[in-house]
Amino acid sequence: MGGTHAEASSADLMVDLIISLDGYASAEGWPGWWGLEGPEYLAWLQEEGAKDYTFLLGANTYRLMSGMSEEAAAGDSGFSENEGASLTGLAAVPKVVFSSTLEAPLTWPNSELVTRDVVEAVAEMKKTRTGRLSTLGSLSLCRSLLAAGLVDRFRLVVFPVITGRTGRERIYDGYPDVALKMVDSRTFDGRLQLLEYVPTVLSGPPGSGAA
Repeated sequence: MGGTHAEASSADLMVDLIISLDGYASAEGWPGWWGLEGPEYLAWLQEEGAKDYTFLLGANTYRLMSGMSEEAAAGDSGFSENEGASLTGLAAVPKVVFSSTLEAPLTWPNSELVTRDVVEAVAEMKKTRTGRLSTLGSLSLCRSLLAAGLVDRFRLVVFPVITGRTGRERIYDGYPDVALKMVDSRTFDGRLQLLEYVPTVLSGPPGSGAA
């Protein structure tokens, strides 16, 4: 099964993740971004947020990020200026939330609730929408979309930490085998590494005739 369908769709889909070197999305007791976010990276996040994105997220990420955005907007959260700007800016960005437990209307501005099957809904969105669709957190959502062959870009920002003892949310558990063709890379603040790939989902190891 191929991982790209850009030629048949109006909107590209990107899975966008932050990750420790050993493959975790977060770690117990560590601050957000493992405490390593710098001005260059945060400025890039603001630039990305101003682009023509529609963010896709699940219920847990919605609850977390909407709460952080509201705290940042209130100005009493302890976020830095750049952190606060990145979080409050998310309110203006179109968001699609996939959940069977949340109820409409959602309180976070510009948030649309979808209760139908995720893969079917996103496949339709790719055909009927323009611009770029991008995941926001939501590891199980990312996994489902990648396994379904709907992902056009797979982008990681790798943070230089190993959290083997405290790491939580292993990103790649349950993933299919995937071949990755690098199309972009960049270093932020001398320590964070952006890696962007075109993914192709494999049904077996390369050379086995099952790719």
